[in-house]
Amino acid sequence: MMKKLVAVLVMAITISSLFTPMGDRAEAAYYHTKAISVAKANLGVPYQWGGMTPRGFDCSGLVSYSYRVAGKSLPHSAAQMFYTKGTQVKSSLRVGDLMFFAPNKASRPTHVAIYIGNGKMIQSVTSSGVSITYTSNRYWKPRYIGAKRI
Repeated sequence: MMKKLVAVLVMAITISSLFTPMGDRAEAAYYHTKAISVAKANLGVPYQWGGMTPRGFDCSGLVSYSYRVAGKSLPHSAAQMFYTKGTQVKSSLRVGDLMFFAPNKASRPTHVAIYIGNGKMIQSVTSSGVSITYTSNRYWKPRYIGAKRI
């Protein structure tokens, strides 16, 4: 009798797990992967001040658009993203984290990019539009002020 009860209990747990929604971490991984795919699909799109479409992006427009297509709403401002969204990353970056940059450590963020792993980020910049660069880039590295996890 006990064996039958245990078998029924195990089967019920197994079946219910098939219909349980993904956990927060799995859901976040989906949004991050989707947002990065959207951003990569726009490689080469030119920079456009205030741009939020595949006709042209500024940095926060690319991030906001990519996450919106992935199902997450973000403001169209690097500073607003930094101050109002996500949780501060205190240890190592994860794929999909937002990286923020400022002219100096004391100022508010003026640039945002998406960390895509392997020391690289995707961004939109005036010189090359939507592009991938290393986080150790000599221009961006000294301007890095922090990251947020969405």
